[in-house]
Amino acid sequence: MLQRYMHDIIIALEAIMSNKLKSMLTALGIIFGVAAVISMLAIGNGAQQEILDQIKMVGVNNIVILPVLNTEQESSGETSEQQTKKFTPGLTLADADAIRSVVPGVERISPEVNFNSTLQQGGVRYPAKIQGVATDFFGLYNLPLEIGTYFTAEQDEFGMPVCVIGNNVRNKFFNQVNPIGQLIKFGDVWLRVVGVLKRTDVKVSSFDNAGVNVYNDNVFVPVRTLLLRYKNRASITTRPGMGGGITVVGGGAIIVSSSGDGQSSETSANYHQLDRIIVQMKETEMLNSTTEVLSRMMLRRHQSVKDYEITVPEMLLKQQQRTKDVFNIVLGAIAGISLLVGGIGIMNIMFASVMERIKEIGTRLAIGAKKADIVAQFLSEAILISVTGGLIGVILGVALSYAITYMFDIKTIVSFVSILLSFGISAAVGVIFGYAPAKKASERDPIESLRYE
Repeated sequence: MLQRYMHDIIIALEAIMSNKLKSMLTALGIIFGVAAVISMLAIGNGAQQEILDQIKMVGVNNIVILPVLNTEQESSGETSEQQTKKFTPGLTLADADAIRSVVPGVERISPEVNFNSTLQQGGVRYPAKIQGVATDFFGLYNLPLEIGTYFTAEQDEFGMPVCVIGNNVRNKFFNQVNPIGQLIKFGDVWLRVVGVLKRTDVKVSSFDNAGVNVYNDNVFVPVRTLLLRYKNRASITTRPGMGGGITVVGGGAIIVSSSGDGQSSETSANYHQLDRIIVQMKETEMLNSTTEVLSRMMLRRHQSVKDYEITVPEMLLKQQQRTKDVFNIVLGAIAGISLLVGGIGIMNIMFASVMERIKEIGTRLAIGAKKADIVAQFLSEAILISVTGGLIGVILGVALSYAITYMFDIKTIVSFVSILLSFGISAAVGVIFGYAPAKKASERDPIESLRYE
């Protein structure tokens, strides 16, 4: 039985080889359909992986509190008492301490201050950003160490000059030596390196304000070290200006003195002590309710002045992931239509092939071939075309995925499942769309077929 059907398959293969151009044109729909499915799924997998990497970097269950610098100014008709009520100290360490002690379910919390300057070591200068953070920061953002240790709570409390550096900083200054224990100058302060972070390659620029960052070029110090040794916007400063002066008190109260012509001037300088507070909750279910609690608490502490905003990066990223999932479904559907069109093309060509080979069919039936033999012959031909097209499509799809990554810098991930799925569909297309022409060929009357002109 097997040998008999093998004979039918050989006849189908001979028919394909004798009509190479027609067979190739027939397979084009399958080739491009399979290639489209693989490349589209690869783009979707790459986008999904980027979202998952970003979620890891923003930390699970994190809430980010950011300062707002351009608050609505009080009208000139307000009384001095009304303006006093609207005094706000800005985002401060006191806010972080209050959240830690009052809000239930907080797992970790880290205030953050950023400062840009130049790194110096051994005659080499390198522009970099220093971040003042709490010891919880590295757990919040899942930042593993390559070597060394994180700085301790004691070092944070006493503002000691220690730092953890990113991988690019290590490669720039300590490529040939062990950086642990080495001194590096940032601005005017010498810092002792206690740890080096592993390299991260996630592209997260669009979410930088939501608490996501790439840390390879950064230097991390205890937050109190940065406030003590670099800058503290909560300190009292006085700035003269055009016959008047502006005094910033306690990180937020702005006293404006009149200029010589009786007009007042204001400052739009950043009065917030902190650039960010990151709060991590123990459970995801607590995010919405805690965000509401934080909003009310911060509004009360800031004298009803909403000079801050509260975001949940994980939810923003998941929302973007849902949007991309819909987009990927649409792309997959379009690619699937290509396979459908390819299958219809196979069916049309096979129907035409049946009409061209009616005498051959009649001859085979007349000399003893059964209907099953005719079905096997034409079905094998359709399956061979679709499977060959599927194999070529797989190769083209994988190559196209890598080409998309190389040319457009879009991350793609070709999975075994997508290859198996697209190839399986191509084989199924050959069976489904090849059966009808094969069945029609087997039902021909042998006498009519022999007399057909």
